[in-house]
Amino acid sequence: MSRRSMLLAALAVIMALVAFVPAMAQDKIEIQVWIAFGGARLEWAQGVAAEFNELFPQYEVVVVGDRSYEEVLSASSLAFEQGTQPAIIHFFEAGTQNARDAGFEGNPQFKSVAEAFGDRTEVNGLPVDFDNFVDAVRNYYTLDGTFTSFPWNTSSAIMFNNKTMLDAAGVESVPTTWAEVDAACEKIMAMENAPANCITWPNYGWFFEQAVAMQGTDLVNNGNGREARATETYLNSDAGIAYLEWWKDLENKGYYVYTGVQRDWNGTYNLFIQQQVAMLIYSSSDTSNATNAGRDAGFEVVASFYPHNQDVEYVGNLIGGGTLWLSNGLSTEVEDGALTFLLYLTNAENDASWHKLTGYVPVTKAGIALLEAEGWYEENPNSLVASAQLDGSAQTVATAGAIFGNFPAIRDILTTAIEEVLVNDRDVTEALNEAKELADESLAEYNFLYVTE
Repeated sequence: MSRRSMLLAALAVIMALVAFVPAMAQDKIEIQVWIAFGGARLEWAQGVAAEFNELFPQYEVVVVGDRSYEEVLSASSLAFEQGTQPAIIHFFEAGTQNARDAGFEGNPQFKSVAEAFGDRTEVNGLPVDFDNFVDAVRNYYTLDGTFTSFPWNTSSAIMFNNKTMLDAAGVESVPTTWAEVDAACEKIMAMENAPANCITWPNYGWFFEQAVAMQGTDLVNNGNGREARATETYLNSDAGIAYLEWWKDLENKGYYVYTGVQRDWNGTYNLFIQQQVAMLIYSSSDTSNATNAGRDAGFEVVASFYPHNQDVEYVGNLIGGGTLWLSNGLSTEVEDGALTFLLYLTNAENDASWHKLTGYVPVTKAGIALLEAEGWYEENPNSLVASAQLDGSAQTVATAGAIFGNFPAIRDILTTAIEEVLVNDRDVTEALNEAKELADESLAEYNFLYVTE
């Protein structure tokens, strides 16, 4: 090669490098995050992602929402099979076992976040501290001794009271037991200007599961599915029968109103805000909305613990909500970006901000400390109720919550059985026996498909 040719070749290499370096600087590592929220909750998450992208310009976190939990898991499973899975997906607590079993051609769809973090104490300068999570969250999501998914939105079942109406009826304090609810309803419905009914709640199996745990009873065998894979449900337990008998009695007295729609979150919420009922059993995830809506409508909303069975020792409540799952098979760069975003999403400031927006309980001790320092709970006492309820719960396998396959489908079976009792006047024991039989069949079919050992 002549000297001129060598110089031209060297120049070409230099020019190629000059063109390549800016391109590298501009390249970002995309982190896809699929969540099961829309509206203000999705906008909040996208806002946090925008802040994160400015702080960590090497990443581009893209948060996609407006789908249900089931739709997110289904879509992500298909994407996993095609090799186009998002880095993080959002799934509810009842789907924990389903998510753990999800996979394709022998490859698990998700990777344990504890395994992904390993023994690192920080990622991109953000501290890793699983001890920072509050006990109720740690208890539910610690499986086989470690965190499988990353906690985010956590709730509990509580009761919203129209305190203005309770005062007018002469009810001196918010009811804390089933008997006190009954007594309060008797007074409220005796008022000259009584509402159409006294109390309601969205028919959803989660409230039944809460009530069973509050009485210290497991929902499934094998230590609520935590000591070994569950093979039998306890839907027809004495605790479950007592709970449903209570509601049937309230319905027979005209105290309880069923909207006729399963999982009718909006319908029951509107009945309360429109003052057609005095009490609403609901998720704490809407504490801020309910409190503000009551104030706007001209009445005081007081949040209180989920009433318990006065004939049985109260044990405690369990959580609801969802967690964030890390996809398996990500490149090291994408996985590190996803882990960094998980840490940023749940730092103290974001944990507190998320709680203020929604009513979901803060999942970290640092988030609670920040809220206390700000005087948030003193100004907003309703916001403390769900956290206090979970903090006061005994730590048992019942209150840790059940883990088993096909839980979402079995929850639907339970919801239908409750409807049969409240709408079609089915005998409680008969309805729950039938539900248990169906649920056990569903669980056996699931285990047949997924249990290989």
